[in-house]
Amino acid sequence: MTLQQKIMDSFIGKVVRKDLAFLVKGGLPVPTFVLEYLLGQYCASDDEDDIRTGLEKVKEVIQNNYVHRADAEAVKGKIHDYGRHRIIDKVNVTLNEKSDEYQASFANLGLSGVPVGAQYVKANPKLLSGNGVWCIVTLGYISGEDVRVRWEIQTLKPIQISNIDLQDYIDQRRNFTTEEWLDFMMHTVGLNPDVLNRREKFITLARLLPFVENNYNFVELGPKGTGKSHVFQELSPYGVLVSGGDVTSARLFVKMSGNREILGLVGYWDVVAWDEFEQQKGRNVDAVLIDTMQNYLANKSFNRGKATHEASASMVFVGNTKHTVPYMLKNSHLFESIPTSFIKGAFLDRIHLYNPGWEIRMLKKDSFSKGYGLITDYIAAVLHELRNKDLTSLLSEYAKFDGSLSERDHLAIRKTFSGMVKLLYPDGNMTSEEAYEIIDFAAECRKRVKDQLYLIDETFKAEPALFKYINLKTGEEIQVETLERINHSDCLPQSSTDIKSEPQSEPTELRPDTTDKNDNCESGKRKRIPILAEKRISFRLGQTGVSYKSLFAEYLKDAKSIIIEDPFIRTFWQLKNLTEFLSMLTESRQVEGLKVHLITNEEDDKIPALIDDLDDIKDDLATVGLEFTYEFKDFHDRCIKTDTGWVITLGRGLDIFEPYNKFSLGAMQQNKRKCKEFSVVYSRIKE
Repeated sequence: MTLQQKIMDSFIGKVVRKDLAFLVKGGLPVPTFVLEYLLGQYCASDDEDDIRTGLEKVKEVIQNNYVHRADAEAVKGKIHDYGRHRIIDKVNVTLNEKSDEYQASFANLGLSGVPVGAQYVKANPKLLSGNGVWCIVTLGYISGEDVRVRWEIQTLKPIQISNIDLQDYIDQRRNFTTEEWLDFMMHTVGLNPDVLNRREKFITLARLLPFVENNYNFVELGPKGTGKSHVFQELSPYGVLVSGGDVTSARLFVKMSGNREILGLVGYWDVVAWDEFEQQKGRNVDAVLIDTMQNYLANKSFNRGKATHEASASMVFVGNTKHTVPYMLKNSHLFESIPTSFIKGAFLDRIHLYNPGWEIRMLKKDSFSKGYGLITDYIAAVLHELRNKDLTSLLSEYAKFDGSLSERDHLAIRKTFSGMVKLLYPDGNMTSEEAYEIIDFAAECRKRVKDQLYLIDETFKAEPALFKYINLKTGEEIQVETLERINHSDCLPQSSTDIKSEPQSEPTELRPDTTDKNDNCESGKRKRIPILAEKRISFRLGQTGVSYKSLFAEYLKDAKSIIIEDPFIRTFWQLKNLTEFLSMLTESRQVEGLKVHLITNEEDDKIPALIDDLDDIKDDLATVGLEFTYEFKDFHDRCIKTDTGWVITLGRGLDIFEPYNKFSLGAMQQNKRKCKEFSVVYSRIKE
């Protein structure tokens, strides 16, 4: 059974093909969750005829009921002529104290002061938030004389699911493997999982953490066009996206109206996301707002007027970076692009997770899902319900972090762990390996915050945090490091390396390949003489700076005979890897008289074409004096053997790189490519 079939069987009536919203939306400024609400009613099928019929129905509803601002007067006329009409519009409600009644305003229709029944406001308090709620409204018109208000709201229904069966959602999760569920979640947020590696999926999934954790403080900065704000704008009616330049203390926390205190956005929404959270000319941030925000991020409470208020809204800050990561690491810090008023240690220390937005590729046509995912309104309701669960205590079953971490460090890691478990394993059932994957991610994202604090506020250096933990299942001590510091270690100024997870004893051979590096940094460090030793090296998903030369050259330089055992040399990319390995030999050593023998598996239907390709390689290498031969046999292990006694065991063979664009720098330079997760073991046969 394919993943798509499994999705349809497990969540029938709750899924929609994710590209359909784009087909309907066009240029309409309607959130995706509004369109998918309608698509879920008419297109929840895998039958193409039903989908086509449903699409026409949705288009008809949009055409007849959605209010375009340009057509507002025509819609008013229709309501007048027919006495009533159903519309789709964004509704905002205020309390008119003089008339002692709630009054609605319609964003696109342009009406205001329309009385609305208190029962609607009581059932949907977000109508009072000041930001509006998308609703399906039956609006009537009252004719005659001596009518105070001509317009009346006959029915009002916010576009969101009223209730869901959370236990059913949890039960259905058990039908999927972790990899399938992760891909399913990518489809749900509208992205194509086939173009994302596992780490990129985790970074994307992390954008949902504020929706499943109360009072979660999230930052993501990265290049334009990577979808940073998409989730917060389109996914959920429980979240609100506001422009960072339009936020005031009154709007965000409490507005004073005479002696009355009217709650702001944090009192009504699960998530308040600040968009375009970066420095802009002429933008000044109110100092009162920063102080109030700082207290709220730490204590879940704020003081305005005479009272102290509490709220559970998570706070999100998304914005664009101005420079590349190597530049920021060398010359400033990773928070450099946010408003200067927020760049202070006391404020940033409250951030639970810094999501590395620069690791997500710019969204292109093939980046978007064309498969089935959960209707956004349904997944939004699920995430809302999951906020009531607290899984932070599970962490203590797996890891014990170093005592040098502050309570805020511990809290951040626990909350991220809890949220990721809810998203991936809502029943709490996971393997130890899966748990530690989340722990490492949570700790890395908090360490990213702490590393920058050492640069921004010198007082944090007085009590350095060692980001390491004891694996309670194995007793092993694990050190945590951010991927950007590994990939761009030569860009770190001395001041940034004063604070380490632990005194560095990293062997030379673990360091990334710096050959032909040009990342806006100059290390000025002497090249170390490598030490040939038996060892094991592990590389992280997404790590760069790795090449065949850095991995193998020194161990192969004295060999006169090399045997490559790789059962999977078939596809274009596998043959390209082999060719690049052989090319590395010709560039790193004398190859006159060198013999290289390939052993690979036989597949009868592919042998003829493969023989032709290998013969071409053989003939080409002969021109430089390298003797290349090959044979076919049935085996599984992957390794490289030399006549000097070295055996290099490869978990993935030569297939260590993530897919890359053929016109990218990575196509020309291996050290620019992102790696798959893999290990290499170097051992020597004793004679």
